[in-house]
Amino acid sequence: MKTEQKMYTMKEALIFSQRIAQISKALWKSVEKDWQQWIKPYDLNINEHHILMIAFHLKGASISEIAKFGVMHVSTAFNFSKKLEERGLLVFSKKVEDKRNTYIELTEKGKNMLLDILEEFDPETNSVFQGTLPLKEFYGKFPENMEIMAILRNIYGKDFIDIFETTLDNIDKEFIEEDNRLIKKP
Repeated sequence: MKTEQKMYTMKEALIFSQRIAQISKALWKSVEKDWQQWIKPYDLNINEHHILMIAFHLKGASISEIAKFGVMHVSTAFNFSKKLEERGLLVFSKKVEDKRNTYIELTEKGKNMLLDILEEFDPETNSVFQGTLPLKEFYGKFPENMEIMAILRNIYGKDFIDIFETTLDNIDKEFIEEDNRLIKKP
């Protein structure tokens, strides 16, 4: 019986995996700090903000969808959603045709808060964004991260990437820039 020939060595696999781990950890540390600073005035944590964003862009979502697209456990998605409901930022519901799943939708208060947060984004205080500026200056565009997106598609599936792209498209379609600030289109 012939063993299958691999297209990589064990050493390559280990080095690649460790490089991705280190890069991801370092990048996440900066992203986390930037994200927390951005939403701090609204008394939200990252999971809560992420839930609001997903529900906004999906125009309502099931707890399962929140968990999947928010890359969190279902119980985490549910518990943080409950906290947001207590603050009047979203509501829970069941659909007549789907009693098994719990759905959430932003309230007007939740939608307004999220829009305020988006309008308050300040690229000057975002270290990850600032770190990309030399690349933008040199290449004339921001990094596209196509290889990372391909890896994530292989891990989480096409739906994950589609939702990711939808949120970015929604921001592009729904906001305008005035006086160096993002504003929701009327």
